Amino acid sequence: MRVIRDYSFVDPADRGASVAIGNFDGVHVGHQKVIDIARRAADASGAPLGILTFEPHPREFFAPDAAPFRLMSRETRANRLEKLGVERLYELNFNATLSALTPEEFARNVIADGLGLNHVVVGADFCFGKARAGNSTDLTAFGQEMGFGVTVTELLAADNRQVSSTAIRTALSEGRPRDAADMLGHLHRIDGEVVSGEQRGRDLGYPTANMSLAGLHMPKFGVYAVLVDVLDGPHAGAYQGAASLGIRPMFRGEVPNIETFLFDFSGDLYGAQLSVALVEYLRPEETFEGLDAFIAQMGADCDRARDILSAL
Repeated sequence: MRVIRDYSFVDPADRGASVAIGNFDGVHVGHQKVIDIARRAADASGAPLGILTFEPHPREFFAPDAAPFRLMSRETRANRLEKLGVERLYELNFNATLSALTPEEFARNVIADGLGLNHVVVGADFCFGKARAGNSTDLTAFGQEMGFGVTVTELLAADNRQVSSTAIRTALSEGRPRDAADMLGHLHRIDGEVVSGEQRGRDLGYPTANMSLAGLHMPKFGVYAVLVDVLDGPHAGAYQGAASLGIRPMFRGEVPNIETFLFDFSGDLYGAQLSVALVEYLRPEETFEGLDAFIAQMGADCDRARDILSAL
């Protein structure tokens, strides 16, 4: 997959794609429906399949001090899109210049002239241009005028619920990772580099791989049964485990992180890239009267997590 970040200087080989447009946070089943429609248009015209998205997320640009909300980092999103067969990722730099374009300027300068797109697919609630003044009807009219095709898709519902990144965030905030997975079409994953911790887990007999949650929406704090992919290094492979996500009240932590204990594993993971999938919420964070009680609870958590994961 090729990544293009500037619509002003585009290699001829990267023009003419059929794309789905959106932020694609989570790449949920609704997003996948839009991508599949773009794929059919690409196949029909012999064009590459592409995604047109923005980085940073416009919400981060306009409200930089707001609480983190993203379900995926840009790297995780790109990896997921590549797995879906996307050939061109137009990850445009969302800045003051881009945000100031009127709907017509966006359609002409970015879609038609800049990227030379063949076809675009958007959801029925799509808005674009300065102050989100343009809608899917406007985009269709611009496409007819400027020479690119437009398909507008209806919003996808599951179990009488609208599938959206907002609904997925709610499910995760309430400790319902399986419901989130139903809407995502895959388990919710937290990806990142293993960083050095305080090594308490090692001293307690449960060494953990620690990862930052910076910039991401916070799932409900607590202990989870997880699946873990070690993506690189000598220990690359798939594992099962239990993870504690939160602020570690037993040790008066302040900055949320995720600490994952891999079952039946021995080795050094510092610096490795991990992908941790939340399978089931086990319990909230707690404090204990002493380390013996804490260790006993960790053992019980791991036993329960093993039972849950063995049934997958």
